Amino acid sequence: STDRVNPDDIAGIGLDGQSWSAIPVDRKGNVLHNTPIWMDTRAADICRKVTERVGFDRIFSISGNSFEPSYTTPKILWFRETKPEIYKNTYKFLQSNSYIAYRLTGAITQDISQGYGLHMFNMEKGTYDDQLCDELGVDRDKLPDIYPCHQVIGEVTREAAEMTGLRPGIPVVAGGLDAACGTLGAGVYKVGQTQEQGGQAGGMSICVDRALSHPKLILSFHVVPGLWLLQGGTVGGGGAIKWFSEQLCADEAAQAKLEGISVFKIMDDEAAAISPGSDGLIFLPYMAGERSPLWDKNAKGVFFGLGYDKTRAHMIRAVMEGCAYALYHNMQTAEESGVKSDILNAMGGAANSRLWTQIKADVTATPIQVPASDTATTLGAAILAGIGTGAYRSFEEAVERTIRITRIHEPDMKAHEKYMRYYEIYIELYEKLKDSMRKISEIQNF
Repeated sequence: STDRVNPDDIAGIGLDGQSWSAIPVDRKGNVLHNTPIWMDTRAADICRKVTERVGFDRIFSISGNSFEPSYTTPKILWFRETKPEIYKNTYKFLQSNSYIAYRLTGAITQDISQGYGLHMFNMEKGTYDDQLCDELGVDRDKLPDIYPCHQVIGEVTREAAEMTGLRPGIPVVAGGLDAACGTLGAGVYKVGQTQEQGGQAGGMSICVDRALSHPKLILSFHVVPGLWLLQGGTVGGGGAIKWFSEQLCADEAAQAKLEGISVFKIMDDEAAAISPGSDGLIFLPYMAGERSPLWDKNAKGVFFGLGYDKTRAHMIRAVMEGCAYALYHNMQTAEESGVKSDILNAMGGAANSRLWTQIKADVTATPIQVPASDTATTLGAAILAGIGTGAYRSFEEAVERTIRITRIHEPDMKAHEKYMRYYEIYIELYEKLKDSMRKISEIQNF
């Protein structure tokens, strides 16, 4: 929106977007099909067949990532297998931010941070591996050229200016994946720093100086050149608490609207009255399957431990704790690769909740820093534009000038000890229920 911004004051435009899209466009830039997003797992059978044919080790050795249906490559293969005419007529498969970049500038691009969705993308070199591309069955010419995230790839066209209210000629940089832009916007741009994500999804991104991969985690380039992110990406995050509010907090939402506050503030106050561990109520936040480290499209959300003594407040807190357990599960998995997080920088709307942030600190036994801005992803994209246009001389200068830590949540180790007893059960529950989860999926898909 430009209603509060003079277009003449805009020096550059940075873009961020959700990852693992597969937007098929023709030579005129027309979108040929609805876009499968990161939660889409319809290509699971394709993943199984390709992994058997090409080999897990072969794919992982180049891409640094497991061949799972959430990624972009299986979605492209799904188009090839089930929508052959669309695949044939596709000029390029774009990511979300690269599509917006195209609409603004007319340039077809693929930023380096989004490359991790493509398994023919060499995660050490930052280039496509043509041989693996052939083995996977993807036409190399349908993939855009790779650009650094801060590189200016074009300017706002006159047509785009008329549509948006922007002025023609504003430089536009390639941008990056939302998690990486948010990582930068949370102040994480040095080796060893870690971002904790609390948006629609949850997870973490640990900044490393080499292509350090783990088969159960996610590896991408950072938007900061020369760095990588070892990521854990969960389905459960802000989306889980939003789902709960929409289904079970309608009266509170109406009350919040009258009082001019967020319904999440009311939910926070309720949950704060419940002790750590929610009196034995555990929530598995697998609301659309689960990504790392389980990679199970059949995983289901579960409340375990319900009884007549449990209230809605227990359920709210259990949702928060379940998402914190999922974060901790990823952090524990990262430690298997020798990467430990000593402090977390929070990003996403969930960081506005002091209670939820404290729960995460207690569960993970890790201090959490909260930046002043709760729109770290947008800020990270803006920093990329600032670097690309020369407004900032370095990423260090940009971070120092734009990011301020407003509070730090230190972990309560007594609460952590209690949480660890419940966390053990949290892990056991999935292992004992996963076959039943699979059977439910089979019945639903019958």
